[in-house]
Amino acid sequence: MPGIPPALGEADRRRLEGEKARLRREAWDRLQSEGVARFPFPPHDRIPNFEGAKEAAERLAETPEFRAAKVVKANPDAPQLPLRALALRQGKALVMAVPRLKEPTCFRLFPEGSHAVPTIQEALSRGRPLTPEDVPPIDLVLAGSVVVGSRGERIGKGGGFSDLEWGLLSEAEKVTPATRIVTTVHDLQTKTSLLPVLPHDVPLDLAATPTRLLRFPTTLGRPRGVVPEELTEATRSEVSWLSKWMSARERARRTALYGGGGSSGPPPSSF
Repeated sequence: MPGIPPALGEADRRRLEGEKARLRREAWDRLQSEGVARFPFPPHDRIPNFEGAKEAAERLAETPEFRAAKVVKANPDAPQLPLRALALRQGKALVMAVPRLKEPTCFRLFPEGSHAVPTIQEALSRGRPLTPEDVPPIDLVLAGSVVVGSRGERIGKGGGFSDLEWGLLSEAEKVTPATRIVTTVHDLQTKTSLLPVLPHDVPLDLAATPTRLLRFPTTLGRPRGVVPEELTEATRSEVSWLSKWMSARERARRTALYGGGGSSGPPPSSF
């Protein structure tokens, strides 16, 4: 049965984060040195654009999973623009997140039939603002990746927001075990070795490159919601929806411990 990585000690966490940082640097450096990185430059410290992004998008768009999806949640980065555009052309609804989830209405919706160019600028100016609870059920999540492993491990650019977006939508019951998670990358971004996995990491079901389609076994579990232990103080203060979520979580905890009145027992603890 798929398993979620157990809670980690601080030393193990630092070691795994260091390994992920090394793998990111290797991927960025190789895309640049091999001449396959594309605008924006440099490829470092971002989801890198690459030669063949359009071909990778078309390959993934031919899969049954993408064809069947009616609502797609997508990252805003350049290499996934061709697939976001294909989603709208095929009549799908498209959901994108506000950068760093800074607003209470931290998602934007391009409804079915939209003819917009699905950039983050268009999403912010023309997309319908939504809270996580307002987002329609998601059939397919398109994630940006820096490195992809042989089991579907995904390493992003290091901010943690893609996984947090999954957590928020999971808490709101907008993603389920049936939701497929996909990405597009250059072949140079794929690894045959096992990659480090942290408790909040969301694994992939499919990855398309310019030359091939990769399907991954379901051996890695998905986090069920937000992982509080993985949240930094900066993230908690920056993402306004988290304070609402943590308050609701604390109320539920107190109700479970002390009953529906919530007036007895110690004051709420902090996370």
